[in-house]
Amino acid sequence: MSTYGNWDIRDPLEKRISFSNIAQRPRWSLPDGKRVAVWVVPNIEHYEYLPAEVRVRNPWPRMPHPDVYGYGGRDYGNRVGLWRMMEVLDKYGLRCTVSLSMAVLRMYPQIFQAMEERNWEYMSHGLYNTRYVWGYSEDEERRLIQQCVKIHEDMTGRPLKGWFSPAVSCTPYTPDLVAEAGIEYYCDLYHDDQPTPVATKNGTLISVPYSMDLNDAMIYRQPVEAAEFDQMIRDHFDTVYREGEHQPRVMCIALHPYMMGAPHRIKYLDSALAYISGHEGVWFTTGGEIAAWYKEHGMQQYQQHLGKEA
Repeated sequence: MSTYGNWDIRDPLEKRISFSNIAQRPRWSLPDGKRVAVWVVPNIEHYEYLPAEVRVRNPWPRMPHPDVYGYGGRDYGNRVGLWRMMEVLDKYGLRCTVSLSMAVLRMYPQIFQAMEERNWEYMSHGLYNTRYVWGYSEDEERRLIQQCVKIHEDMTGRPLKGWFSPAVSCTPYTPDLVAEAGIEYYCDLYHDDQPTPVATKNGTLISVPYSMDLNDAMIYRQPVEAAEFDQMIRDHFDTVYREGEHQPRVMCIALHPYMMGAPHRIKYLDSALAYISGHEGVWFTTGGEIAAWYKEHGMQQYQQHLGKEA
């Protein structure tokens, strides 16, 4: 039988994240009695023109390489779309959490400087968004995570707090290796509207809710355009804001500069943020702040609710 520490890698995910329905769990309180914790997550990525790895899935939909059309569209995000998005995000004074291809910190010093000037937080989104961890061995994935941790510490002088696997790829080992590296929160799971503890062989990770639905990648994957995405954000917010009066929620708005930073879309990002900002009881925050608050003010009660020790 193939095992990993105390875990059989064939075990269901439920072994890591015990089930609890939100209607019956203990009430979680946000700072100052807020209803909703909103974190805005720009995905600032680098896609390799000629991918160094082609394993389980080809990184580019058009063959053969190079996919100039695909590469150019994504490069537009770093050259133009990001700066357009920053103007809107600055308008609302938002401190974002960046889902970051860690190579960006060294490859694009102007982007690094702009993010640092805004005191943005970074969670690792792998090294490049064309290198997936599907099919990695345990040691290969460990080396990737350690490389990302080192780049972050070398460039910022700060510990890396969050992890979101590149291109939504992961392995059965990922939570254990992320915890082993000293990373505190994890965004590969999309299973709740609140943070939850994730059991690993190296301690407890905090899963902070990221969204694949409230994500402008819907424009790429589905027949959705920016006006509809604006309405999706408003509708999502209305629901969690109402529910948050009794049981606070986390809301993630995931963005990509090459999508929402396009000229014909940017006004809809402005519109959505204006709508949310017009409500009391909203905590605009970061992934690291959500994880730290939950660890201090929610996890123990949740674990007791599950009949476990915190």
